[in-house]
Amino acid sequence: MQQKTRRTCPSSSKSAAPPPGDTVGQALDLLSRRAHSKWELRRKLRMKGFEAGAIDAAIARLVDLGYLNDSSFAKGLVRRRAALRGPRALSAELAARGVDRAEADEAVAEFDLEAQLVSATRLAERLCARKPGIRYREMLDTVGTKLLRRGFPTHVVYAACRSVLQGAAQPPED
Repeated sequence: MQQKTRRTCPSSSKSAAPPPGDTVGQALDLLSRRAHSKWELRRKLRMKGFEAGAIDAAIARLVDLGYLNDSSFAKGLVRRRAALRGPRALSAELAARGVDRAEADEAVAEFDLEAQLVSATRLAERLCARKPGIRYREMLDTVGTKLLRRGFPTHVVYAACRSVLQGAAQPPED
């Protein structure tokens, strides 16, 4: 029996260092797919094998050009995820993505109490739609715990559950 030998293409070696000066190009390529925080972009460029000095220079250049802004990244993430997550979960996600605490707090502050209640109520409606005849205590035990895990404050969870039980949920605004 003949053994198969593996052929490797010399031009496709992944261990080769990236070309110098291409750091900004790689960063722009990553930013063209989705917004990133400075910390995320720095981590991804480091994983691609770029030198720390080149990464710092590229990030400084992108900040100067206005392509990279942690504050706008945080506000955009809060806008996109606010329908499914509460302020605590959003704040934790921003911290995990390396956004400065002050910028994260500013972005989450735009998610006001009324918007939190609307989001939590819509989620509660979806979560208890398959449970007809549910009582308040049961709703708090099932739906309420899920809302708490998604980062909504306790008083918002209580109000959302009460609102769904009373049938006073607001219709979606399109």
